[in-house]
Amino acid sequence: MANSCLLYYITDRKAFPRDERARRLRLLDKIAEAASCGIDYIQLREKDLSVRELESLAREAVRVIHDQTSASGFRHPVTALLINSRTDVALASGAAGVHLPANDVSPEEVRGAWAGKCGAGALAGEISPPNPLIAVSCHSPQEVAQAASHKASFAVFAPVFEKKNAPGTTPAGLDALHQACHASIPVVALGGVTLQNAESCLQAGAAGIAAIRLFQENDIAMIVRELGGG
Repeated sequence: MANSCLLYYITDRKAFPRDERARRLRLLDKIAEAASCGIDYIQLREKDLSVRELESLAREAVRVIHDQTSASGFRHPVTALLINSRTDVALASGAAGVHLPANDVSPEEVRGAWAGKCGAGALAGEISPPNPLIAVSCHSPQEVAQAASHKASFAVFAPVFEKKNAPGTTPAGLDALHQACHASIPVVALGGVTLQNAESCLQAGAAGIAAIRLFQENDIAMIVRELGGG
């Protein structure tokens, strides 16, 4: 695990070239690479997929992470897989938890649904961990405080910097990130984060950084080394 900087890889298989099958295989390879390097969290964020397709991909991702865990000699996965928005898919696939977009259901509702499913029978309890990890997307210090009050595991604060693919988006900036980090839960910085500016996020109080392209377009072992993980 990255002790000094939590690392959160957000997937986007459509950024890979070629057809759907090739993109899916490339994404699973990237997930395996991330798990082998000890990335803390992976968010499966493939919102265009049907529930059935997403569950199938999530099951494969869970298997890949467990395979990398076994190959590394660990008893339990170092990398936690979170499913964007879909608590049902997270439960069915054996993922570690969910990532909740802004204005989604509350973390408390997720915990209630999770406890109900895990308590419904032995099979559900064996597949899913008893206590889910719940990340919440936040865009202001007030939203981070609210996520903490609703028992989120951590907050993902965005956008800290201007993003290349969304130049019209107003970045929150480091001062707002610093204010958000006064909450009682860890805060991970997202939005235009690079190797060059990641340190400024940590100095502002962030527990770590989240990104899509930073992980998908680079050697993840190098990213972990540069950010003091491992």
